[in-house]
Amino acid sequence: MFIVIGSAFLLLYALIVFYIGWSGWRWMTPILSLRFRIVYSIMLVFLACSFMLARVFEGSVLLSIIGSYWLAMFSLLLMLLPIVHLITWLTRLAPLPRHAVHRWSGVITLILLAGLMAYGSFNAYTPYVRSYDIAIDKKGSDSGELNVVMASDMHFSYLSGKKHAMRMVEEINKLKPDIVLFPGDIIDDDIVPYVDQGIGPILAEIQSTYGVYASLGNHDRYHGEMDALIDLLEESGMNILYDESIEVNGWLTLIGRKDYSEEERADLASLTQAVDLTKPLILLEHQPREYDIAQQQGVDLVVSGHTHRGQIAPGNLLTNRLFENDWGYLRKEQLHTIVTSGYGFWGPPIRIGSRSEIVHITLTFS
Repeated sequence: MFIVIGSAFLLLYALIVFYIGWSGWRWMTPILSLRFRIVYSIMLVFLACSFMLARVFEGSVLLSIIGSYWLAMFSLLLMLLPIVHLITWLTRLAPLPRHAVHRWSGVITLILLAGLMAYGSFNAYTPYVRSYDIAIDKKGSDSGELNVVMASDMHFSYLSGKKHAMRMVEEINKLKPDIVLFPGDIIDDDIVPYVDQGIGPILAEIQSTYGVYASLGNHDRYHGEMDALIDLLEESGMNILYDESIEVNGWLTLIGRKDYSEEERADLASLTQAVDLTKPLILLEHQPREYDIAQQQGVDLVVSGHTHRGQIAPGNLLTNRLFENDWGYLRKEQLHTIVTSGYGFWGPPIRIGSRSEIVHITLTFS
């Protein structure tokens, strides 16, 4: 079954790449030489295979970067070209010279592609601080408040690298957090970029009163043992909660769950069994799922990521259908839930219809 699904996916991908290549070939035919068009075809095949080659030749920075930007162009052209072709076809109803329409349709497509790439890169690399105020009907700290900063889905790699990490740490420290939460997808399936870029020492510079706590997501994986990954991340000053709970400063309980995709994941009831539910309880859950269970188990706040808010519109329409809360704030009785669009990105280094963000949560207690 897996082979059939994989073959069908590759066939669909090949057909879309052919459609993109054919569109460019038709536009170039009247104005460029045959030799250039042959080079164009070779380059298209290379680009289409680049992100797969990056998986084959692990550790290739160049292939990784080329593959990521190809996926960005592929995604945008898949949306742009059908619209351009429809408008071009409709111009046949008007007395316009077809050669001029043909030429300008290509020029406008390239301008729109460049503009969207620039806009998407701005959204991906320019984080916004999104704030929420939440009241929990339990006794908290002596001050009655907790200043929480949360970031998720950093996907640290070669494109979401050292500078992006430094920017995140700078923004977090500006908010002077009492506690910092990372609900998953800290790395992007590979620890090599995390180590090569020196991300660990940068994250170790985060300043907070009670420390940094993290759960792991579906991309926090690599070919070695999970314990080795957890040890590496904890060298960065994080406390990894892997189906574990911890009491902070005697009055606040945190639970970090394994990702929803993991088979050997403890049920929430077993994790809350020994927890004092009269104290505030925050759950780090990478994927925003099982809210009804969290509400029944007395959880006060769930922080999640994973969805990226679709990352590239209209992907947000899909995430909105898949998740009860795919972005922002949702309340269910005593349970408050917050889902972030994420600080980094997965695959294409762009965001259209979403933006990189850090979440600032002010918790007040009765």
